[in-house]
Amino acid sequence: MPPNQRNSDELLATLKVLIDEWSVDAQYPDAAPSGPNGSTVFEWTLDGKFVTQRGTFDRPDAPDVFALIGLNATEDGFIQHYFDSRGVLRVYDMTLDENVWRLRREAPDFTPLEFAQRFTGFISDDGLAVDGAWEIRRDNSTWNHDFVVRYRKVS
Repeated sequence: MPPNQRNSDELLATLKVLIDEWSVDAQYPDAAPSGPNGSTVFEWTLDGKFVTQRGTFDRPDAPDVFALIGLNATEDGFIQHYFDSRGVLRVYDMTLDENVWRLRREAPDFTPLEFAQRFTGFISDDGLAVDGAWEIRRDNSTWNHDFVVRYRKVS
């Protein structure tokens, strides 16, 4: 095992901070603040080897989401397989280190890559909140703000 790779059980344990029910507030640049407009639940599945995420939203412009998170066999991180109610399928590289949660999609997966995406979320010290933002890149160099996402633990 390369020196930068952690034991798989240790790496999976870092996902524990996500396991729970969360309220979600997705804030789009041209929309007025509205408070929480959705919820998501992260749960262990298949003997703790994967995490599922199920999200529903009250906004007609925000799709419901199902994602499956598992170890990336070639890197010190995770793969998130993302599916939503629009019929979109995507694969994101994911890391969760030192209270920073990152998702990146920069290569074609189930569909051609018309744009790249990345998310950076900062997990509060008490683990009860994640404040993050999505960015989008339509060319090969410029990342632009897409929208803000705030997660708050319900329980």
